[in-house]
Amino acid sequence: MAAVATLLDSRPAALALRRALPKSGGTAVKCRSLAAVRKLLERRLVDAIVVTPSPSIAPDLAALRASHPSVPVIAYAAFRPDDGALLLECRRAEVTALAVEGVDDAVIGDLVGRYSLTTARRLAMADAPRVLRLEEPLQRKAWDHLLAAVERPVRTAALARHLHVSREHLSRQFGAGGAPNLKRVIDLTRIAAAAQLLRNPGFGVATVVRLLHFASSSHLAGTARRIAGVGTAQLGALGPRGVLGAFVRGKTRSRG
Repeated sequence: MAAVATLLDSRPAALALRRALPKSGGTAVKCRSLAAVRKLLERRLVDAIVVTPSPSIAPDLAALRASHPSVPVIAYAAFRPDDGALLLECRRAEVTALAVEGVDDAVIGDLVGRYSLTTARRLAMADAPRVLRLEEPLQRKAWDHLLAAVERPVRTAALARHLHVSREHLSRQFGAGGAPNLKRVIDLTRIAAAAQLLRNPGFGVATVVRLLHFASSSHLAGTARRIAGVGTAQLGALGPRGVLGAFVRGKTRSRG
C-alpha cells in the first residue's frame, strides 16, 4: 500500500489525518524533516505529502516540488488571518492544496485522496474499462483494485481472495468478451505507474524499480517494451494515458 508522508508540527493534526485516511487510502508515515521525506520517496511509493508549512522550509519545499512535481503536497495547518505571507510562500512552492486544521479535520483524508497519485493515475486511465472491454462487474472490480495495488506484482490467487472468487473463475471470467488476459492487465497497471513516476526528475529508473518491486532494471525495461512498445527512457514522456493508448494499439493478449 502506498504511503502518505507527513511532516506535521501539530499532534492533533497528525491524529486527525490518521483517522480520516480511508483504510484503502494509504498509510501515514511520520517524517521529521523534508530530508526525511526525500528519503521516504526513495524507499516507498508515496501517494501524497502532507506538511505544516513554514517560512523555514519554504525553499526546500519548492525544491521538492520541482524534483517531484507529480507527487501532491497538501499544506495542513491552523492558518490565521495574518498568514498571508505564508500562504503566498505556499503558492510560490506550488503546493497542491490547502487544508485548515480544526476546520477541515473531518475531510482531510478525502482531500488527500482526491489529489493522490492513485487518483491521478485512475483519472488518466478512465477510458480503460471501455477500450479494454472490461464490462462485467468482476472485471471492473478487479481493474479498480489493480489500479491502486501497483506497489508489488499482484498474484492471481491473492486478487481472487480479495474478490471472494476462485482463482480459476477469476482467470476465466476476466478475459471474457475480448478483454486482455489478467496477467497483461496487471503488467499494464504497473507500467502505467512506472510511467507516472518517471515523469518526475527526482525519480530515476533504479528508484522506480525499487519502489514498484521489479526484479531489475532489465525486468522493468522488458515489461515496458511488452506493454507499451517503448523502453524506460520513453516511459515518462508517455505517462499513464500514453501507456494505455500504446497498449490498446498493440497486441493486448499474450501469446499464452
